[in-house]
Amino acid sequence: MIRVYGYPQSRSGRVVWALEEANAEYEYEPVDLMAGEGRSRQYLGVNPGGKVPAVVADGQLITESGALVLWVADRFPEAGLAPEPRTAARTQLHRWLFFLITELEQPLWTMAKHRFILPERYRVRDVLDAARYEFAIAADVLAAALGDRQYLVEDRFSVADIVAAHTLAWARAAKAPMDRDELSAYADRLLERPARARAHEREESELEARRRDEQ
Repeated sequence: MIRVYGYPQSRSGRVVWALEEANAEYEYEPVDLMAGEGRSRQYLGVNPGGKVPAVVADGQLITESGALVLWVADRFPEAGLAPEPRTAARTQLHRWLFFLITELEQPLWTMAKHRFILPERYRVRDVLDAARYEFAIAADVLAAALGDRQYLVEDRFSVADIVAAHTLAWARAAKAPMDRDELSAYADRLLERPARARAHEREESELEARRRDEQ
């Protein structure tokens, strides 16, 4: 059995979305980050990093959303979420996953940390403009690569598109600069996929049920 530890509106949404695209069976365990559960002794016993997502499958702990969506693609190859290993297309998938996580996402994470995540004494408001600037550059690279194409790798939906769309949704929420029409159209199209709606509903409903039970 696959057990996913997550929280709505976090990177765990990428993993749950991928699992829903694969029509996979999984258990979802909400970790209420707003209640401090990420640093609880119980959760640190699962994931010493204290972050989500985390997946436990076949007795193995797997973390990091980029690694996890690729793991889902490989575990459920019939879903077609990644090209075959050792192909040029697979190399491009790896390229885009690393770019999205190290270039497109990181300025957003920097903004979040210095707006509300870090303790107040560690926040540096002056880095926010630099982070917005870095995000705009990465967004332009992504837009240029997409052009009028529907997907990032070949002409097929893949886990790279899941990570890209999730990150662009994060950018919108953070009001990061994203003025390219092709990126908006790309994000809109992907975020309307039924599997993404199911993933969002699963995370929200599981957390709501947990909170009701604890009242």
